[in-house]
Amino acid sequence: MNDLPAGPNRETQVDRPTLHVCVTCRRPAPEAVPLGRTLYETLLDKANAAEVILQPVSCLAACGSGCTAAISIPGKWAWLLGHLDPEKADDLLSYAGLYAASKTGTVMPSKRPSSLNDMILGRFPALLPTSQEPT
Repeated sequence: MNDLPAGPNRETQVDRPTLHVCVTCRRPAPEAVPLGRTLYETLLDKANAAEVILQPVSCLAACGSGCTAAISIPGKWAWLLGHLDPEKADDLLSYAGLYAASKTGTVMPSKRPSSLNDMILGRFPALLPTSQEPT
């Protein structure tokens, strides 16, 4: 997305989560500016203080789930998140802090902000070295 500002903290660090925000998410309504882009820009204003690496992406292929994002740190579960909107930006950044502090990347629903109860769409294994043995 060439017309989006780069996140203020794009360096890679293993102790800080990367939040990949779909900036093309429009939800069911075709807004002039995609709601996902508005979410990204809202997060961009707050990400430095939250110790989150913010990365725009053009599509996470979960269009039926409203605004989406994915969160990851090498060595932890990665999560696909949905049903997001700009009003949930502060809670999403709080969740990112809980995710970073978690040993495995799992944050139980009882620990998440209540506005994010329905956000988990899926999880993906941590990136691990692949075996070089023939199959």
